[in-house]
Amino acid sequence: MKLLSVAIPCYNSENYMRKCVDSLLVGGEDVEIIIVDDGSLKDRTAEIADEYQSRFPNIVKAVHQENGGHGAAVNTGIRNATGLYFKVVDSDDWVKKEAYLQVLDTLREMAGGASSLDMLVCNFVYEKEGEKRKKVMRYRHILPEGQMVSWEDCHHFKKGHYILMHSVIFRTKLLRECCLQLPEHTFYVDNLYVFEPLPYVKNIYYLDVNLYRYYIGREDQSVNEEIMISRIDQQLKVNKIMIDYFVDNKQEIMKNKRLCQYMFNYLEIITTVSSVLLIRSGTEEGLEKKKELWRYMKSKDRKLFFRMRNGLLGYAMNLPGRGGRKISVGGYKICQKIFKFN
Repeated sequence: MKLLSVAIPCYNSENYMRKCVDSLLVGGEDVEIIIVDDGSLKDRTAEIADEYQSRFPNIVKAVHQENGGHGAAVNTGIRNATGLYFKVVDSDDWVKKEAYLQVLDTLREMAGGASSLDMLVCNFVYEKEGEKRKKVMRYRHILPEGQMVSWEDCHHFKKGHYILMHSVIFRTKLLRECCLQLPEHTFYVDNLYVFEPLPYVKNIYYLDVNLYRYYIGREDQSVNEEIMISRIDQQLKVNKIMIDYFVDNKQEIMKNKRLCQYMFNYLEIITTVSSVLLIRSGTEEGLEKKKELWRYMKSKDRKLFFRMRNGLLGYAMNLPGRGGRKISVGGYKICQKIFKFN
């Protein structure tokens, strides 16, 4: 069994995937690199994946499939993983060598311990196009460092500090135990990836190293705001799945106060993003979809709705009239500058 499986979802990625794969090869044969060619037909992605498998047969596994989107590629990675732990690295991102080697050393130590580690958390860095100063997302003062802890040991997560796909490594078996199955042909499923497994996570280890380099700035990236607005129905689909999951599993989630708080806060920020994008669309259809999203939450769980609607973010996203919407967008732009997201 490998120590770590890393899935790289690739779709027409020939221009940047080599940098990603090469950064992961440093881990040697303790690592399994699963390059998932998600139906790439316009470039040499499939050929490059096969080339790496041929050159590094004990490390790289090339898997080819019909196009199913990012979620389908992650699902394929999980199905094919033989590693004790599992991570997703997008094909335009990469990992930092020194931090990567520290992560592998830590996982080796954890693998030999009395208790199985469920989730390893590291920092990630926004490699934003055109910016010399890189924004580092750390979890200091939130997660105790260098020790295995439970949710009860975690401190309060501030707004803008969330455990994203870039920062997390899960125990592979845990992902299978929670029956994680991301929807196909849908963007923004990374939010589900770091949301649905959480009730199954009993212990966490935070390693304060800047592992993941998250490239941001390509015009065709799914997180580009204009593209997000054009794909708003997919954002709403993910948002509603998260609402469903929280409501359907609320009894189990509420057994742990800190976990419940964290999952509520994460659902709140995703709902805020959906709402502000619908406001930013500038259309009556967008405003109606925003109302429908909140009505959907109310129909699923009135208590959840009133708690979120009466919170600061819920109130800010539902200010009446054109003036109110300008205030909502203004607040969103301030958050963009502080937290460096698109």
